[in-house]
Amino acid sequence: MKRYILTLIVIIVSISVVSALSAPSEKKDSIIFNKLEHDYGTIERGGDGNCEFIFTNKGRAPLVLNNVRASCGCTVPKWPREPIPPGEQGVIKVQYNTRITGAFNKSITVNSNASNSTVRLTIKGQVTKK
Repeated sequence: MKRYILTLIVIIVSISVVSALSAPSEKKDSIIFNKLEHDYGTIERGGDGNCEFIFTNKGRAPLVLNNVRASCGCTVPKWPREPIPPGEQGVIKVQYNTRITGAFNKSITVNSNASNSTVRLTIKGQVTKK
């Protein structure tokens, strides 16, 4: 009898675990960018090193950008500090130091409270002497 009850308990627990794991998950919040890469092409030394990455909060809760950091000090990102409401857009502005000549390929890492909590943006181009 003990063995029968123990087997029954194991079966019930197993079914509960399988049901919980296979249950459809809620739609996750996400941040969607209009582009993940900006190519400056060829620009002259001292030229305009600014670009923008527009994003949309595709989730159901306010989107908070916890941190936005560049791979080096030659790239400076600016981002909204206030929460972005669901369905609304925001902009990350990036400025590259065009006083440095040569080819560049830099990344900007965006951390947020979205399900895709880390997104990597890229800027690239070639800075030539005047």
